[in-house]
Amino acid sequence: MPRIFDNIELDLLPALKETLAVSERSDFCVGYFNLRGWRLIDSYVEKCSGKENDCCRVLIGMQKLPEQELRDLYSLTSRAEGIDQKEVKKLKLKLAEEFRQQLMVGAPTNEDEAGLRRLARQIKNNKVAVRLFLRYNLHAKLYLLYRTDYNNPITGYLGSSNLTLAGLSRQGELNIDVLDQDACKKLEKWFNDRWEDRWCVDISQELAEIIDQSWAREDLVPPYHIYLKIAYHLSQEARAGLCEFKLPSNLQGQLFDFQAAAVKIAAHHINKRKGVVVGDVVGLGKTLMATAIARIFQDDQSLETLIICPKNLTPMWEDYVSKYRLIAKVLPVSVAARELPELRRYRLVIIDESHNLRNRDGQRFRAIQEYIAENESRVVLLTATPYNKTFLDLSTQLRLFIPEHEDIGIRPEALLRDIGETEFIRRHQAPLRSIAAFEKSEFIDDWRDLMRLYLVRRTRSFIKDNYADTDPENGRKYLVFADGRRSYFPDRIPRTLKFKLDDKDTADQYARLYTKEVVDLVNCLCLPRYGMKNYLIENAEELATPQERFIIEDLSRAGKRLMGFCRTNLFKRLESSGSSFLLSVGRHIIRNYVYAYACENKLPLPLGTLDSEFYDSLTNDEDSDALAAAQTLIDYTEANGDNGDTESESNVIEQFSDDWFRLNAEKIYKTYSTKYKKRFKWIRSELFTDDLKSNLLDDASSLIELLKTSGEWDPRKDTKLNKLRELIAKKHPKEKIIVFSQFADTVRYLHSQLKNDISALEMVTGQSDDPTAIAYRFCPKSNEKSIPPEKELRVVLSTDVLSEGQNLQDCAIVVNYDLPWAIIRLVQRVGRIDRIGQTSANIFCYSFLPAEGVERIIRLRSRVRQRLAENGEVLGTDEQFFEDQKEEKTLKDLYTEKSGILDGEVDNEIDLASFAYQIWLNATKNDPATKKAVENLPDVVFSTRTHTPTQHQPEGVVVYVRTVEGNDALCYVDDKGKPVTESPLAVLKVAECAPDTPPRERHPRHHELVKKSVDVIVQDEKTVGGQLGRPSGARFRTYARLELYIKKLQDENSIFLTEELKRAFNDIYRFPLRSLAVDILNRQLRTGISDQALAELVVALREEDRLTLNQEEADQQEPRILCSLGLFGAEGGKTQE
Repeated sequence: MPRIFDNIELDLLPALKETLAVSERSDFCVGYFNLRGWRLIDSYVEKCSGKENDCCRVLIGMQKLPEQELRDLYSLTSRAEGIDQKEVKKLKLKLAEEFRQQLMVGAPTNEDEAGLRRLARQIKNNKVAVRLFLRYNLHAKLYLLYRTDYNNPITGYLGSSNLTLAGLSRQGELNIDVLDQDACKKLEKWFNDRWEDRWCVDISQELAEIIDQSWAREDLVPPYHIYLKIAYHLSQEARAGLCEFKLPSNLQGQLFDFQAAAVKIAAHHINKRKGVVVGDVVGLGKTLMATAIARIFQDDQSLETLIICPKNLTPMWEDYVSKYRLIAKVLPVSVAARELPELRRYRLVIIDESHNLRNRDGQRFRAIQEYIAENESRVVLLTATPYNKTFLDLSTQLRLFIPEHEDIGIRPEALLRDIGETEFIRRHQAPLRSIAAFEKSEFIDDWRDLMRLYLVRRTRSFIKDNYADTDPENGRKYLVFADGRRSYFPDRIPRTLKFKLDDKDTADQYARLYTKEVVDLVNCLCLPRYGMKNYLIENAEELATPQERFIIEDLSRAGKRLMGFCRTNLFKRLESSGSSFLLSVGRHIIRNYVYAYACENKLPLPLGTLDSEFYDSLTNDEDSDALAAAQTLIDYTEANGDNGDTESESNVIEQFSDDWFRLNAEKIYKTYSTKYKKRFKWIRSELFTDDLKSNLLDDASSLIELLKTSGEWDPRKDTKLNKLRELIAKKHPKEKIIVFSQFADTVRYLHSQLKNDISALEMVTGQSDDPTAIAYRFCPKSNEKSIPPEKELRVVLSTDVLSEGQNLQDCAIVVNYDLPWAIIRLVQRVGRIDRIGQTSANIFCYSFLPAEGVERIIRLRSRVRQRLAENGEVLGTDEQFFEDQKEEKTLKDLYTEKSGILDGEVDNEIDLASFAYQIWLNATKNDPATKKAVENLPDVVFSTRTHTPTQHQPEGVVVYVRTVEGNDALCYVDDKGKPVTESPLAVLKVAECAPDTPPRERHPRHHELVKKSVDVIVQDEKTVGGQLGRPSGARFRTYARLELYIKKLQDENSIFLTEELKRAFNDIYRFPLRSLAVDILNRQLRTGISDQALAELVVALREEDRLTLNQEEADQQEPRILCSLGLFGAEGGKTQE
């Protein structure tokens, strides 16, 4: 009786091994050949010589699924019987691909790697021969084993088990042994007949090649190829954008290659995530790029565009709208709060200079945010400085189109590794995968991960290195315009203008102001008008009217922020110009006396704006006290015969005494309460304590004393002004020059003193009617304007209103009359003239600093910071961005005219997709062999290189995985399997190596560490989106939309809530979407499909069986390991010889 092997009571594998051990050769006929399963029996085949009739022959039968056999059997269409060479070739290629796919499933192991290599060697040595039987479907499973034995020369096993681990050793099989020699001879003949059949083709060589090209290959893969494979996959979004979108014909010749690439990548981000930050540094043409993006969506999806920009850039944008035929409205940001609530829907919103919307509590920010949310608009943010002070600047801008707690699909991994997920949840009320969660992180890797989803940014050096050509004659880098003209990159050269500051000279005006006493006096001011909350009586809210309660709430929100703004700006004005500083002091005194008058007479107090946007010198160049207080004073003095210009205003202020201010406070208050009443919010003075009046008068008294000590400002003795006059009139008498100051008062002062000496001079401030018109007159060539020679300007004095958005490259000299407290502002100013099209080889950037050195400036700023810290006040605008030590170095570098100080950029500012794409492009554009080699690398492929471990980059393995939902994930684990980072940029950088980096034998635990990395990634993927995958995916978004729609239909008891819709909805939750459905749904979601149309679409897709995978197909979905790279020290393995 034959023995029955069902892998329950009796296992087939041990019996097969025992028989193989005493056999000389063997024949196997199977329906499926698991290449990795061969290692279970390969040691028994090794003894074969490889000569004829001394090997293991494996016959593989082609099989069809039962469903396909049924269809073929009952097909209504006649089909040709038999097979031909064309069909044989097709089937052979199909099976070869199936074998390749076998080796790209699952995680590698040491045992599988060794087994596959042994199989390849045995095939090459003719110890194993494999043929594919194609004449008809062959389901037979037969094992024949031969030995020199008179009684039992052949042993057979016949049944259901394939040559796989499951077939040989797991339940669900049924096999018998065949020991009858007559039966064995018949089975041998049956096998031989099929082995020698015309349509039984040899695939041994193909199998060996498949193994040799797989991750289990004998030859070591160059680590550089793994690095490029990582870059290749990370650049998928960039490559997809480049293929997905086409530029409008009238813009194709207008854009450089780097601009065209940015436009297409940005369009891809908008399609996928509803918004993008175009953050190229100053001078690289963001305005034109945004115009091209708008035209793409206008042409492809019929979207109309709303452009929100600073008021001074409105004419420029209107020119672009007209020139490039945009269907768009240009809206100054200054009127956004007033006009947006009533504005019709625009599906695309461009926000120029979006970094100015850093204050999320501001009215403008809220109005824009609400408009975008209500209209479901897609967003393009344009900014050369995505962050200025802190990383919160980034998230605040993203909040314009991403709700605070929306799941964005990624977590602040570095923060979570530092404090742990449980501790994060305990400390913070924020979802782990939200903008709010990232705002808790101070780790730059977290912010890089966040911005890789939304940012397109290239720096000047990146463009020079990757897109520019080099002139062999002078070595300069240049870009080529469409008409063949060259645009060279100039060098930025810092120069210092040193003005005298002599403490020993009693006539030195700056020396009298740059003293410890003046700094201490300002530091000791109470500034009660900027901290009114501190003076409210205990029951103020109970006594207040409803309108006054709103004002009190505003006072509470303002906190100590406005005090910090005021104190900082006073010192900035001191650095800018003695005239501006004293003018600001005078205004401050006036407002204090007006408040004191109101308190004494129990009159309402006139509160100015509490919106910190108004006090921010980045967005407002006027004195916070100027618009009302100084204007009232000017009105008053004009009525008494004064002409009211800047100089006379300064003189008048410096002559005022305590008696004068008290005498005129009533008149000024009456002007406030009548002519300027609507400029203020009014609150009763009775709601405040007596300390308010006392501190107002104390501050006023101190500042009056400062005015008396300083004396009247004399422009003739202004050494800084005189140095500027000399530069303009003598050193550069014919060149165009732009002079920047942070403050309108300084610009007006300079204009009043220079206008009679310098011809073709004009000034620009935030109050100018049309700054762009001045820019056109100053630089007509750059702006393609025809300006009569007598109207053209040579010198422009400007606040930072011209440091954003303007083309000023006709000019090659910029002067910083005062120094912003962050070097990024200096870089922005230089960027106005260092733009594409600049013809000068050098750009000179002059900065004013005291001749004695920068120590006095450094000491002044440090004392200000110390005082602000003691008070807990916020540092006005951009002061927190640099550490004190770094700022000190910056000032010293400016003073010594250090080269490169104004470049202001590093390569890690590049967005990840562009960065990875450029790595790939640079490596392969002139090396097709490398390109082909990397593109042909299979999944699971690995390499190892020598690595010098550090604390943050230990020995370990880098792994790249594509998850079930199609998301790319990277993980770097140390040699114990503990995650180091999941930041794609960090992983890319640690994988970086040179083309000639030698490969090493893999570490014995390499595959084990790869598996641990995959476990980390898979767990993260499950946690991120649960059943539905990531929130950005088509499945999640479709489900979320339908969930709300179905709930609405249920509430309305609508007839549109059909059983078909319910089934389709449930299928989306239960099963992954088919790839075709993903494409269709993504496309429709991008175009703004309605809820009803979306419901109809998924129902139709389900009826056509094109919506989701069935249960069997869904179960087959697995994460894919794309590649891995081992990083080990000298002891981690041997380098290949």
